[in-house]
Amino acid sequence: MPSVPLAIACLLVVTLGYVAVCSVSPFGPCRKCRGWGFQMKTDRRGRLKRGKNCRRCKATGRRIRVGRWIYNRASRLYRESAPTGRNPRPKESRWS
Repeated sequence: MPSVPLAIACLLVVTLGYVAVCSVSPFGPCRKCRGWGFQMKTDRRGRLKRGKNCRRCKATGRRIRVGRWIYNRASRLYRESAPTGRNPRPKESRWS
């Protein structure tokens, strides 16, 4: 199989897989706290201790995925630009 169709097929599989992941699970773990919701610290003895709440995810441990964020923005833009469905009253002409 030539390399260009193979590359296109692989790219299509990866893209559709990411779209499926974004639709099934729109939230992923936070990259900063790794889904814990807080940073881990060590005390003087070297034991792990809970640190401050994560500011990036606001201590939830979850962040919206990039693909879902793009989808939400696009759908909001479409909803706001689409007509509301109401038919405005036609202007009356001078002759009728």
